[in-house]
Amino acid sequence: MIISKTPVRLSFFGGGTDYREYFERKGGAVLGVTIDKHIYVSVNVLSDFFEYNIRVGYSKSELVKKIDDIVHPSVRETLRFKKMSGNLDIHIFADLPAKTGLGSSSSFTVGLLNALYALEGKAVSKKKLGEEAIFIEQQMIKEHVGCQDQIHAAYGGLNIIEFNRYETTVRPVVISKEKYRLLNASLMVFYTGLTRYASKIAEEQVTNTKKRNLDGYLSQMHQMVFNAERIISDETSESMIRQLGELLNEGWQLKKNLSKKITNATIDAAYEKALEAGAYGGKLGGAGGGGFLFLLVPEGQQASVRMALHQMMEVHFNFETEGSKIIYLTQ
Repeated sequence: MIISKTPVRLSFFGGGTDYREYFERKGGAVLGVTIDKHIYVSVNVLSDFFEYNIRVGYSKSELVKKIDDIVHPSVRETLRFKKMSGNLDIHIFADLPAKTGLGSSSSFTVGLLNALYALEGKAVSKKKLGEEAIFIEQQMIKEHVGCQDQIHAAYGGLNIIEFNRYETTVRPVVISKEKYRLLNASLMVFYTGLTRYASKIAEEQVTNTKKRNLDGYLSQMHQMVFNAERIISDETSESMIRQLGELLNEGWQLKKNLSKKITNATIDAAYEKALEAGAYGGKLGGAGGGGFLFLLVPEGQQASVRMALHQMMEVHFNFETEGSKIIYLTQ
């Protein structure tokens, strides 16, 4: 049996510029961090005693004789990509719900790939895991997804990821221990209770990006990545939190122009309550439309923000730095 453990991520700046429709023309960049909420994938060799050849367990159970019969798209296409023949028992566990804007579907694809390689006795690079997960999701499943979630999940940590037509580069954000601790402590994450399919939310955005209607917005969002990097490097700890929060707010206002499906009246009302209670700024995770609302809030105002959003469940977390890894292996 193999068990992989893969983190989900919070994407701060640059989301939308990680779509090929944009970065292959203009270049893109994102700044984000992985957190200690994970997707776990167990893979075991199934014995010949069963009437089925593949069992997949998640919110439901699939018992099938061949890969083509698997309903779960990522499981089906990842097994095809790996040219697996069957006799597999696959189970998926998660710390947080799916379809909530933290990149969990890409984390799963990365984690399943990692586990399947381990089943073959192979340890592969984080770069390979991220790039192959992107290929599976974009070229095989044909989803409207960008290229950041898979890289964040594979690498882990607080990183800037830059994209162009020819390569993807990953570099850690240079930050002091004190600023790192304060950034972690100043982030509050709330569950809106709304789930959605990111690829459906992103479809309108991708169409508009292809038509170059969004280039002005995306160019500004791209630049915010480097503005944020400068703030982290140059400002004092307290000023860093305030300025990053204000930049998040500016980015959120821009992001709402990318698609009509990114927000709604309920989310907008909750966000305004948070700002009135003392939050500097924030955004919905991922493509928007629901999921998790995260906010940068000075520690002295967090009780007020918590009370203002009392109808939403708060998620407590810490940053993590390891990315996808194998945590259990038996021969």
